[in-house]
Amino acid sequence: MSSGSEFDSQKYIPDAENEFSALVGDDVEPLQGKGASHIPRTVSVTPGVLERRKAAQQEHQMTGNFLDPASIINQVDPYDFLEFVRPGVQRGVYKNLRMGKYDIQSRLDLHRHTVEQARVALWDFVEDCQKHGVRCALVTHGKGEGREQPARLKSCVNHWLRQFDQVLAFHTAQKQHGGAGSTYILIKKNSAARLNTSEKLAQSKRLKGSKS
Repeated sequence: MSSGSEFDSQKYIPDAENEFSALVGDDVEPLQGKGASHIPRTVSVTPGVLERRKAAQQEHQMTGNFLDPASIINQVDPYDFLEFVRPGVQRGVYKNLRMGKYDIQSRLDLHRHTVEQARVALWDFVEDCQKHGVRCALVTHGKGEGREQPARLKSCVNHWLRQFDQVLAFHTAQKQHGGAGSTYILIKKNSAARLNTSEKLAQSKRLKGSKS
């Protein structure tokens, strides 16, 4: 795993995986076209912004990291709630994420990171989470109170997480997990994890059929 992250493999339990399996199945219930419930302010497209985007595109071609530079990211308030959900994620699943009901299988702490270090760390973290089949993760970014640019990392995380196709939803954490200084992430299953869940469900059906 990436520096600053913690991967808890012992927390993988079949019931939790089965609970999430509906996210990629035919029984997914759309949220009637709703996507992110927080709509950021529009960034003014100035020549400077265009130049920074061009530089980011060049970096993406070299490293694969497509996350936007901090210079074009809108700021949020230190105590703002971060919330985002893609169409197709079930209401009950998103509610459970918001309430902190899922086991946190991996964590990333961005304290003492510069913005650029956080950008690299978050990229690696989300990639590693999907690779290892992590479904629910926690990113601690802090609130940045009293700083010259309050909530700088929080604002970046709020912007960057929306850029990952692997991220199905995220929400500010409950108090016991860091409150406004942390964010839960719901991550899409990789192909191996989906196959594993399908096999477990098929095996469970076979066992029930043999007992009847």
